Amino acid sequence: MALAFPFGTICLCLRWEQDRRFIQDFWVVCLDGSLACHKVIVNVVSYRLADAAFHFSRGRFAPTPSGPLHFGSLVAAVSSFLHARSRGGEWFVRLEDVDRSRVVPGAADAILRLLEDYGLEWDGPVMVQSERGDVYRAALDALIATGAVYSCGCSRKEIADSHYNGRRESVYPGTCREGLPPGRVSRSLRVRTAGVMVAFDDLLQGRICQTLDADVGDFVVSRSDQSFTYHLAMVVDDAAQGITDVVRGADLLGSTPRQIHLQRLLGLSTPTYAHVPVAVNARGEKLSKQAHAEALTGHRPAAMLWAALQFLRQAPPDEIARADVAAVWQWALANWRLDAVAGIVTATAP
Repeated sequence: MALAFPFGTICLCLRWEQDRRFIQDFWVVCLDGSLACHKVIVNVVSYRLADAAFHFSRGRFAPTPSGPLHFGSLVAAVSSFLHARSRGGEWFVRLEDVDRSRVVPGAADAILRLLEDYGLEWDGPVMVQSERGDVYRAALDALIATGAVYSCGCSRKEIADSHYNGRRESVYPGTCREGLPPGRVSRSLRVRTAGVMVAFDDLLQGRICQTLDADVGDFVVSRSDQSFTYHLAMVVDDAAQGITDVVRGADLLGSTPRQIHLQRLLGLSTPTYAHVPVAVNARGEKLSKQAHAEALTGHRPAAMLWAALQFLRQAPPDEIARADVAAVWQWALANWRLDAVAGIVTATAP
């Protein structure tokens, strides 16, 4: 009898080979039902079979090439890298350029060069969202087929004027949920959220619960120009890469329930989430390109890595700030403790 698995299912197979290695095969079910295999070699010294499945992790860093990386970007990259590598896992890089209006020419190459300067070595090819439109279209078609989305003719200004949830974000009131009003044309496709409550346990921030229709409302996954939103692209890409652990800034904590809702609608696996503190400036503003955060450079990368580890409460010894990058990573991998930043949402950058 043939077995059928939904899109995004991850199957882990372990094979023992005579040269004291485990070959871990990740079989990921694609949208068209085909299987993509990702092979991972785990060297064995004194390694129990149960440990291979328990400790393995697939993480990722997904910057938007809208300008240079800054200290907050480094914190996100370092924490996701260490969480994956310290568990014997893989770490991927994805360029989130689905919103082409934000892309700065040359920024993507500069980001990748800087990651190399900092010793942040990734696995596999770099995934580029702007090259994956057909995959997102297939996911959107699946949502349309099940009636999970509908056409909306409301402008952003109309939504902003209609209702406010007290958290800098307007809640969509459901104006077009039962059909476009007369004279309206579709501006976007929205996901239905009526009656949907999402709860998950974040490794650092604890139990998170959100009633989607009350807290954020029906949200956009595609616009009239046929572009796709971050939420849809991200969940499809995480599934395609077999991501098991998403470690990122706490500024994205509020977006996570929407992404989990999409994962459930598409039949995708939900990864484990850990939201690390967001780096803020002396005024309490999140470090960002808009807030004129200082750009990272390739100058003294070991010292900047030491600063990121200090920010993440890892208590790195002073001497590794003056060592080479390899020595910093050797210490960090041996001493990494994700729970050192448990419960911390923001922290002031150095």
